[in-house]
Formats: sequence, C-alpha cells, structure tokens
Amino acid sequence: MAINFDEVEVGTQLPAQSFQVTRATLVRYAGASGDFNPIHWNERFAREVGLPDVIAHGMFTMAEAVRVVTDWIGDPAAVVDYGVRFTRPVPVPNDEAGSVIEVSGKVAALLEDRRVRVDLLATFEGQKVLGMSRAVVQLG
Repeated sequence: MAINFDEVEVGTQLPAQSFQVTRATLVRYAGASGDFNPIHWNERFAREVGLPDVIAHGMFTMAEAVRVVTDWIGDPAAVVDYGVRFTRPVPVPNDEAGSVIEVSGKVAALLEDRRVRVDLLATFEGQKVLGMSRAVVQLG
C-alpha cells in the first residue's frame, strides 16, 4: 500500500508500535553490528561506569524507532533522511520481560518534491529516549 502525498496532511498519525528489548536482543544486535561495548552486555561494568544496568545500543534504539516510519510507508528506501539525538539510555534488565520502547509518529511538515517530515516520539517508561527524532520520507 503506497502512501500518496496528496492524501497526507500535517498531523497525520502513524500507527504507534511497541518494541521489546531483552538481553538476547542486545547479543544479536552486538553480533550483527560489531558493537561489543561492555555497557551493552556486562552488568557489573555498566554499573561501574554509572549506568543503572546494561543499556540498549543507541543505534539499535534509533533503528527500532524508524520502523514506525518504514512500516507505515512500506518501503525502507523511501526514508531519505533520518536523525536523532540520544537523550536517555534504555536499561535492559536480565529477565524474560526486558524493556519496552514505545514509539509514535506524526507528519509534522509537508515538504517540496512530495516529501514529508515525520517526527517520532520514542519513550521508555514514559520518558523520552530520543530527541529531535525526525525522518524525511519520499511519498508517491
């Protein structure tokens, strides 16, 4: 289902999603990305450097958040620009439940060349974990 630029307006809400993150998720992401920083897998080390627990990779959190956009548009290649600021870590406890990142998005601006800017809100336990999370999307 292609999203048509002419049918989108400022304020259009994208379907919100929840993303579960467990320690197993972090292990798989570390292997795929090559990011084996011990703050993402070693609880003792994470606490020694002042973190509350092992934390999710920032780039993983960023990638999960943009899935709201790619699932909405149906084509990851339609995302022509994407950026965030990392504002708060996502601690991931050593249990089956892990943590849940909640992500919502809305069309914030109609741009030239049939593009839109989508602003995302990514939270963990009600607190924003990504700031200035924005994607520019090419629509049909």
